[in-house]
Formats: sequence, C-alpha cells, structure tokens
Amino acid sequence: MSRMTPFSSPLLLGFDAMEKTLERLAKSGDSYPPYNIERLSGADGRTERLRITLAVAGFAESDLDVTTEENQLVVRGRQTDDTEREFLHRGIAARQFQRCFVLADGMRVIAAELKNGLLSIDLDRPESERLVRKINISVKD
Repeated sequence: MSRMTPFSSPLLLGFDAMEKTLERLAKSGDSYPPYNIERLSGADGRTERLRITLAVAGFAESDLDVTTEENQLVVRGRQTDDTEREFLHRGIAARQFQRCFVLADGMRVIAAELKNGLLSIDLDRPESERLVRKINISVKD
C-alpha cells in the first residue's frame, strides 16, 4: 500500500525538501523549552510580523545562541555544571536544548531580546513584489 502525502500531487513540483522538513518536524518530540508564537500587526498594517517567545529561565545571554541556517531559525541553549558548588538537593539541572523553527521564504529575523527569563525573537516578512516573466517558446523544425 503506497503512502499518500500532502505533496504527492503531480501538479506540485519541487516540494521534496518541504515534505522532508515536515516529516522531520513530526518526529521531533522534545517540548523543552516551552514557547509561544504570536502574530503582531506591523507599523504599516500590511507587513506580517511574528514574535517567538521561549521560556529560558536560568540561561544567561552568553548561554544562548540564535542563528538562521538556510530556511531555519535555530535557538540553542548551553548551561555548564558548576562543579564548585555542593548541592544538598538538586532539582534544577543544567540543561542543553536546540529548538528549530522552519521559516518561509522571505522571513527575516529583526531582533532578539532576553528579559525576565523570556527570549523574544521578532520576525517579519516584507511584502514581496509580484514577478511575472514571459517565457519565449522556441520552435524546432
């Protein structure tokens, strides 16, 4: 029995990478750190803006890394164990994480801010120009 995918239509060409990305996202089950995604209205009312907010309590600015790699926004957090401290009880572990968000074409990161244990990353997508290009047809005898 063959598996049907959203991109299996013969009219959708070149979406193989998107299909693989969706499969990879479906397999990722880690829910740390928790996050919110909200839509913000742009200053002009037309530009789409988004804000991703991650709960990163206990992480300093130097422990966090925000990068864009191809069409992905990657947020990494690295904490190191403090070996000089002696714990009688340890309920808060030093933890590492990597959270990836797939960005649509044209999305760009505007800013990132760490405040009160929340890392906010603002993104926008400027209105793209509509491009119409005429393709010449060659005739061969």
